[in-house]
Amino acid sequence: TDEVKKSNLRGRGGACFPTGLKWTFMPKQSAKPKYLCANGDESEPGTFKDRQIFEFNPHLFIEGSLIAAHAMGVQTVYVYVRGEYAKWVKLLQKAIDDAYANHYIGENILGSGFRTEMVLYKGAGAYICGEESALMNSIEGDRGYPRVKPPFPAQNGLWGCPTTINNIETLANVPIIISRGWEWFSKVGSPKQPGTLLFGISGHVNKPGVYEAPTGTFLTE
Repeated sequence: TDEVKKSNLRGRGGACFPTGLKWTFMPKQSAKPKYLCANGDESEPGTFKDRQIFEFNPHLFIEGSLIAAHAMGVQTVYVYVRGEYAKWVKLLQKAIDDAYANHYIGENILGSGFRTEMVLYKGAGAYICGEESALMNSIEGDRGYPRVKPPFPAQNGLWGCPTTINNIETLANVPIIISRGWEWFSKVGSPKQPGTLLFGISGHVNKPGVYEAPTGTFLTE
């Protein structure tokens, strides 16, 4: 948590909230189960960055989720993906199954004594479920409708238990921070929001697609 906090990684879901700081909101001791929700709803028009991670490097995201779960003492990770992403749901589920088969998820991960499960949950395509509290309602089987705050998810989230919600791309940055170090990461891109960003470019352009560039890159570039 300290390493991610010092890196100044900010949420890639749009709100840009400091990730490490968000992790500190999770209580260290809890009589209730603790949950991590990975938000892959991606229902904004013209957004298609997270599905690139699912297709081309799902294990980077899975590893980031496991590191986050270990840091916060979480024993169940829910990955919420929009229902229309049928192809990418299959690709991600295959990656999760492979990780289970190699004992990277489940009981006694790599002999560490730590255990966590990962559950892939398909939404029904409601735009509002990109909002974190509506997402939690959807996972619980209720109508995807935002909750009044407070209480906040870290105190009262899924089934009334402590919960942290992070974007897919945010979690995919975590293994890089841990392997390269927070100082290296903090020097990439803009100092206030370091790292790289995935940009989905579509519409009336010559070369549509998803591009990775350092934060602070101008649209004109």
